[in-house]
Amino acid sequence: MNRILQSVGGKRKILVVEDELINREILCNMLANDYQVVCAKNGQEAVEILKEDAESFSLILLDLLMPVMSGEEVLKICRSDPSLSNIPVIVMTQEEEAEVASIRAGAADFIKKPYSMPEVILARCERIIDLYEKKKLIDSAEIDPLTGLYTSDFFFEYIRQLERFRDSQMDAIVLDIEHFHLINEIYGRKVGDEILNKVASMIKKELEYTVGIACRFAADTFYIYHSCSSDYCTIAERILEEISADSFNSAKIRLRIGINKDVDKYTPPEQWFDHAKLACDGLRGDYTRQMAYYDSKIHDRQLYHARLIADIDSSIENKDFTVFYQPKYGITGEKPELRSAEALIRWKHPELGMISPGDFIPLFESNGLVQKLDRFVWEEAASQIAKWKKKYNRTIPVSVNVSRIDIFDPELENRLLDLLQKYGLTSHELLLEITESAYSDSATRLIEVVNNLRRQGFQIEMDDFGSGYSSLNMLTTIPIDVLKMDMKFVSNMLKDEKSLKLCELVMDISRFLNVPVVAEGVEEKAQLDRLKSMGCQIIQGYYFSKPLPADQFEALIEKEGDPSAKNF
Repeated sequence: MNRILQSVGGKRKILVVEDELINREILCNMLANDYQVVCAKNGQEAVEILKEDAESFSLILLDLLMPVMSGEEVLKICRSDPSLSNIPVIVMTQEEEAEVASIRAGAADFIKKPYSMPEVILARCERIIDLYEKKKLIDSAEIDPLTGLYTSDFFFEYIRQLERFRDSQMDAIVLDIEHFHLINEIYGRKVGDEILNKVASMIKKELEYTVGIACRFAADTFYIYHSCSSDYCTIAERILEEISADSFNSAKIRLRIGINKDVDKYTPPEQWFDHAKLACDGLRGDYTRQMAYYDSKIHDRQLYHARLIADIDSSIENKDFTVFYQPKYGITGEKPELRSAEALIRWKHPELGMISPGDFIPLFESNGLVQKLDRFVWEEAASQIAKWKKKYNRTIPVSVNVSRIDIFDPELENRLLDLLQKYGLTSHELLLEITESAYSDSATRLIEVVNNLRRQGFQIEMDDFGSGYSSLNMLTTIPIDVLKMDMKFVSNMLKDEKSLKLCELVMDISRFLNVPVVAEGVEEKAQLDRLKSMGCQIIQGYYFSKPLPADQFEALIEKEGDPSAKNF
């Protein structure tokens, strides 16, 4: 018997249906120590007892030959009534030919009359009760009670069983209801449950005519294993039509469908649906599509990004990141003069090799990890400025990036001042570049931060000026010390009249504000000459030098200090 029930002193209830008094008493005596026994002297009485409290009974011992209502009739009623069909029935008979018919009619077992072996009867009762209780537990875990679809655990187990016998192509499909939690909050959980049931019933209807199974994987997510098709949009449209027909308080429903086409049978089923869900999740917020196919290239890209995220801390600690320095030259005199440098980060991964900044910087900006890189660059740059000061007895100011994430750091000002103190620098030696994205996120906070930093003597450079709509707004509210002209203007200035006019406009703005302009991305002498004629003061780009590690940058410092060196 069940140990939990025994441990609380409980007994299962058995209904004995037997018309002969002596047989009822014999059975009661056999069972009384282990079970709570209720007796009925005919089938009609038994049915009345069961209908009053069916859920309390664990087993029925049923005689076949009885007056008023026979055992066969009771068995038929029990099998047709959902409230009684889960109670196992052991038929009691002395007619061997009735045994097979009773089993076919739904009986779980039979006991031969007369009742001469109590231990056999007890053993059979215990076995049947145990089997049916385990079956109930399995059924409750197998089927989602709300939708009637499989639960996820059984869904994947059935797929494994199915794949032993199938060679045909199959698709893994993930169907998700967009913003379902809002439907529950606005219209109530009852409406939400009705929608889930409607979607589930439509999925079942679609599967009636095809090969496939489905489960409710999460609150609003359904998994479908389906024979290959190209018509899933039509399936989604049929589901939405059904939902719209039922109105559901005018709730607006949008389905997203991710498909992993022709799954790889040599990988685990869970992975098929992970991939389909990636495709489905990629549709969030995209109202131009409702269906997307899994693309292994996109997945590989996601894995690559996950690897970069995982390795950022160890790479900072191991100095896999390196700061390069791109020189900035003043061009107002007869020959260019080295004025300062911009710190640019490079990543040589121990296993993946050189990683493009275009890969990791936008990634880290999107998740806030760029702040770790910024602090690393600030430290490296401040240390390098101090080294050059000591070695060459001159200051090479270095510009470092202050990202939009840094702007929200309440300790930003203190961090920068601590760096200056640590390396014996002034605030004019560590220059700060700020892009307009910081202004777009929080203009009020940026204004406050910039004003505080300028009061400490820091010079603020507006990076990529003109690249976005906020640039002019920034100029009206934030005092800056340098404009950095967007390199796209420079690269196209000799080919495109609009770009040339924009360069001239930036120069006009700089003269109005009385601040210098740094032109980025200068690669040709013709560009240099044209910018110089416009009044541009500082140039940065491959025409002079690509970004260099600190030791190679020193060659530029030494070359400028050497009187025999040729002019640039």
